[in-house]
Amino acid sequence: MLLQRIGNSGIGLGTLLDRAAARHPANVVVLDHDLDVAPELGRRCTVAELADLVDDVASRLWAAKVRPGERVVVYKSDGFDIPLLAFAAARIGAVPVLLSPKLDGGTAAELLRRARPAYLLTDRTKLDAELPPTVHELAERVLLAAGEHPDAVGLHGLAGTPRVPAVTMPPDHPALVTHTSGTTGIPKMAVHTGRTLLARYRPQATAAALVRRRETVAVHVSFVHSRMVSAMAITLLRGAPLLILADEDPAHVAELFARLRPGVIEAHPNSFMLWEELADDPREPLANVRYFSSTFDAIHPRTIHRLLNASRRRSPRFAQLYGQSETGPVVGRTYTRRWTGGTDGRCVGMPFPGMTDVRVVSRDGRPPSPSSPGYIEVRSDGRAVTFLGEPERYRQQVDGDWWRMGDVGYRTRWGCLHLLDREVDIVPGFGSTLVAEDTLLARLADLTEVVVVPDPDGRAVPVVCTRNDRPLDLEAWRTAAADLPPMAPPVHWRLNELPHTATTKIKRLELARILASRNGDR
Repeated sequence: MLLQRIGNSGIGLGTLLDRAAARHPANVVVLDHDLDVAPELGRRCTVAELADLVDDVASRLWAAKVRPGERVVVYKSDGFDIPLLAFAAARIGAVPVLLSPKLDGGTAAELLRRARPAYLLTDRTKLDAELPPTVHELAERVLLAAGEHPDAVGLHGLAGTPRVPAVTMPPDHPALVTHTSGTTGIPKMAVHTGRTLLARYRPQATAAALVRRRETVAVHVSFVHSRMVSAMAITLLRGAPLLILADEDPAHVAELFARLRPGVIEAHPNSFMLWEELADDPREPLANVRYFSSTFDAIHPRTIHRLLNASRRRSPRFAQLYGQSETGPVVGRTYTRRWTGGTDGRCVGMPFPGMTDVRVVSRDGRPPSPSSPGYIEVRSDGRAVTFLGEPERYRQQVDGDWWRMGDVGYRTRWGCLHLLDREVDIVPGFGSTLVAEDTLLARLADLTEVVVVPDPDGRAVPVVCTRNDRPLDLEAWRTAAADLPPMAPPVHWRLNELPHTATTKIKRLELARILASRNGDR
């Protein structure tokens, strides 16, 4: 799209922190955890210190024989050093391949196999406890960000290596590989170039331009997701202080927010749901928030209302961006306290003029509508260029310039895109499961999550989680669900029992399989 192409010479991952440090060297980054690759740096550092760390680690990777164009698969314990290691690899022209720490070792090994030839950058914990021994055969060399192992090269042992100059790769060369959420099986690995990364950065930077002041920005998103790259670029190039969260526990988050008072918060939808209880905290940890921002998935109206009403700013806003790992953000909208939800709960917004576009294609010959949703397809120059090791799987989702999102919905007469369901999650004859879930969450304050999935007979089964795991009030449930399509009796689970992706989405297909297997065992 035109505004994504003008002057697009690539995002330059390897020198991103250098550029931020040149503008705002004393700007502060606060962490809620230590960096495995540099624990001595502490939990409060400047952008200049982070830029120096990336330069230092890049030289160690070079000393470990990593060269331009080679892949470095990063699969280590969770932490902010994951994107920093990616920047270090990119600084010497290598291609970082980021795997979520939440993936099991077998899945990580399979993705390493697809990425071959590649180096594996991990840590002693992952190597001993999760990864299978075959990774030593699959990888060109195993490198350790922390710890030591007789069959691996530890980066700590390469400290003091002479610095090497940054390598500039062509903007259309692969610059980063991230994987999809894996809600439907083994994740796909999306290949991004420097040009596509900058293209997907631009819509988000446009939205960020609403923030006039240099507010402290708190970020809790998956460290392996391309959204982390955009969040860092937008925040640090503008000189805003950055708070990075690895732990989403509400008590932990409330303490940090009450002390540091962020003005902007970026997080996963499910994290925001978990943080609804912060609205009742007497310290008012959300009081200074002017902008809440969420991508990855549609968010429930109840969560939006709770968070906006917890802010004491004059006119707080909640920004929602809809997209996916392969495309970056493609549509967006904002909410204010005056928004009342209702039937707009599934409206995820409008395309970014000159940058993205969206269309809805009929599934049954009828115009897409609430009762007959169509396939959602989008256009954006931020789209990944292929799936690593699976080019045919990538081509199956492409129709010229259009990319099928795997979701169904419709557009209103004003052009607003309404997201109703994932294609694979449709329960025949039920209608939108997401609308039903929005409705139940709005009517039952004690619910912390509800997911409607089909059983083997095609019947809709609601899986519910409650605040503090209290028993579900069945009479209140029946009242709340009275005007919804028929469902089986609710199944009560603990929130941590639900299968989650790296970006905290519920793995609905896996959840349905678990339910079916449990019922079959009875």
